Amino acid sequence: MRRFLILSGFLLGAALIAPLAVNADDHDRRYYDRDHRDYHEWNSREDRAYRVYLGEQHRSYREFSRETRYRRAHYFRWRHRHPDSTLFRVEVR
Repeated sequence: MRRFLILSGFLLGAALIAPLAVNADDHDRRYYDRDHRDYHEWNSREDRAYRVYLGEQHRSYREFSRETRYRRAHYFRWRHRHPDSTLFRVEVR
């Protein structure tokens, strides 16, 4: 009986913590740009722009959070020269 209580307590704890661990990764992240002294919110639009950048640089995809500080700074310089209005044109027909 004691083993059952320990096992059920462990499973209950895991069931309560699992949604928190999943949701923690879903939140958008912010990265600080030292050169321009501003924050970049990492969301789906920023990820799209990052993929365009990688295509122009002829580099394969690597998660932005794993990039070196130097490469992040290079991306942020590129990003300030390429605002959303030039990257994501909306065509109305």
